[in-house]
Amino acid sequence: MMFTRSRRPRTAYPLFLIALFVLLVASGCETDGTDAVRSGSQVTAEVVHEALQRHVLGAWYPRVVDADYGGYLSDFAYDWRPDGPQDKFIVTQARHVWTLARAAEFEPDRRETYLGYAAQGVDFLRDHMWDAEQGGFVPLVTRDGTPRGGENGFTQRKTAYGNAFGVYGLAAYADVSGEASALRFAQDAFTWMEEHLHDPEHGGYFQFVDADGAPIRDGSAGRPPKDQNSSIHVLEALTELYGVWPDPLVRERLEEMLTIVRDTIVGEPPYLRLFFQADWTPVSFADSSRAAIEEHIGLDHVSFGHDVETAFLMLEAARALEQDPAPTLDVGKRMVDHALDHGWDEDVGGIFDGAYYFDATPEIVLDGKAWWAQVEMMNTMLLMADLYPDDERDYMSRFEDMWQYIEEYLIDHDYGGVYAGGLDREPEAETAPKGNIWKAGYHDGRALMHVTERLRSRE
Repeated sequence: MMFTRSRRPRTAYPLFLIALFVLLVASGCETDGTDAVRSGSQVTAEVVHEALQRHVLGAWYPRVVDADYGGYLSDFAYDWRPDGPQDKFIVTQARHVWTLARAAEFEPDRRETYLGYAAQGVDFLRDHMWDAEQGGFVPLVTRDGTPRGGENGFTQRKTAYGNAFGVYGLAAYADVSGEASALRFAQDAFTWMEEHLHDPEHGGYFQFVDADGAPIRDGSAGRPPKDQNSSIHVLEALTELYGVWPDPLVRERLEEMLTIVRDTIVGEPPYLRLFFQADWTPVSFADSSRAAIEEHIGLDHVSFGHDVETAFLMLEAARALEQDPAPTLDVGKRMVDHALDHGWDEDVGGIFDGAYYFDATPEIVLDGKAWWAQVEMMNTMLLMADLYPDDERDYMSRFEDMWQYIEEYLIDHDYGGVYAGGLDREPEAETAPKGNIWKAGYHDGRALMHVTERLRSRE
């Protein structure tokens, strides 16, 4: 059974861009009508599309498709040899479903092939990762689908992060395929999150519940009960779900999460605080000694990659809601500018993983350059170049610099795919695994699809 989709075409931005144009003119941003669509970049849509095909879609698929047990294989060596236990993590499995569904839409000549691979992932989510007795997605299973817990830092506690990605992947597949059963599955997953993870008192979603769905209000395994990473991906999942199912409650939760992310999780200076108590009090070690701060740096620092990714996700949510973009755009731009001012490597290019405000200026404390942060930066720089073509920061040049960095230090031109980290900071990444339960083709696939589409519109 097929259903009629109500969402807008993903390439159409009319209401959003009209409102944005009015905003820019009203704020005094000069444009002669051509700069906003200029195509002076040396990076072409054809070049980016070729990278998408070779280093994401061609690298991962059909290589990861598990013909024996369903779902997708996880572990691959630097040269793409299967190498590892092949455990299956809800986040990675759902991200593959999302990437394949959107690839089927983006590459119409391979639509049926990619949809077939995506359908296999949907089946694995339903048959092995969804808890048929108690509901919700379990976090980790073995290759054959047996629930795994207590190993590799995992428990069988369910999370908002994992369940959000389940909704995200299913909603995208339902949208592209038109399969009513996939939409019902996404609706069931959203309903389970609403009943077990949503906080009716303070808003947002708790990160942890027990296997039976009992809420955990104080956090788990040393982690506070709420955090930015699960919140931004709940926002992302609700945006995707609302596009295919414009239910009033989904809209209410999407508006709620956009407000929380934009107005509470982003503070001053304009970056995402990472962890929170149930009432959204940020976890901070700013009044502690430097040694204590460094000991807890994983809980409290500036994550530049998440900041630029979130600027994009917030704008996507505002667009889905057809809101006035001004409040969201203001916060998003300040987040992006903060990342450029304090996280950009002026010597080589790219953005560092993290910093900390020991004094008035943040100090780089995590000097790696994770692959996902670089591709998210690339995507957001081109978005900002279109929105602010005459800005003094020259986002278009930063986009070109970012692409040059990715080509030189992140793309594996010998074996295909991208390294886990930029080789200028992490030369060991050249022989590190290409795939694991935390690394698939979602960040780079999404970014390259968006950048290709945006460059095509310019050209």
